Amino acid sequence: MFQIVFNEISAAEISRLGTLEQLELLDEFKVSEKDLDQLDGDRFGKIEREGKMLYRFRAKDYRFYFEVKDGAVVVHRVLHKGTFSDFLFRSKMPLAEDEALAESKHFWKLIDEGRNARRV
Repeated sequence: MFQIVFNEISAAEISRLGTLEQLELLDEFKVSEKDLDQLDGDRFGKIEREGKMLYRFRAKDYRFYFEVKDGAVVVHRVLHKGTFSDFLFRSKMPLAEDEALAESKHFWKLIDEGRNARRV
């Protein structure tokens, strides 16, 4: 298992949830090297663009977007699935969620904000 580190933005996103929901999500969010080597597509996914690689973890109606850096999982964003369902509907892109996000400049802007945020 990796150590999980949240930045200011992802910590704020998860803190908006009720305490019980936070605990349930954090209990599900476990990441090992095996998980990342054998992405199952349902819970874990990979998003790549211009040499940047990001992982996605699905838990209930939420998506954790993270990278592995210096032996730790650094969580950049924790977003509700509706955030992207709405985006996909409006853009009418006939792609899977991860593929569509890889092409979205707005998504990468959200991730870059998370990358640049202070870790807590």
